[in-house]
Amino acid sequence: MDAQQNKQVVQDAYQQFLSGDIRGVIERCDDQAEWYSPDSDHIPFAGTFHGKQGIADFFARMDATAQPTRFEPQEFIAEGDKVVVLGQATWHAKLTGRSFDTPFIHVFTLRDGKVTRFEAHADTAAGERAFRLDQPDQPGQASAGSQLHH
Repeated sequence: MDAQQNKQVVQDAYQQFLSGDIRGVIERCDDQAEWYSPDSDHIPFAGTFHGKQGIADFFARMDATAQPTRFEPQEFIAEGDKVVVLGQATWHAKLTGRSFDTPFIHVFTLRDGKVTRFEAHADTAAGERAFRLDQPDQPGQASAGSQLHH
């Protein structure tokens, strides 16, 4: 498949995610796919998951502990076997009642029309603040993403 066909596969997967068709998203993955986000002691669905069952576990953990209140993929950049997606999201941590905003970068690697690797990069500090049970913030209070200083 060429870069534009890969881009369409990823765009279709986002439509499935946004409509709640998680099974459809998983079916777009290779049997041996790797699903990665940076490890965190406080974000229940962080880490690396392997294969379709692992990816299903990722989505089950995410569904049990977080709710996207805004999830906006904004740019899709395709080159060779990679599709990079830039977007913005707001998540609600179900265990604490806190919400947080984060930009995200998702990197998909595809082979023969299937996702073989997914990498999620987002503001993990904001996520950890929202999910930590020992944080003094008031439930429901939105937490802005970390500021970069130059």
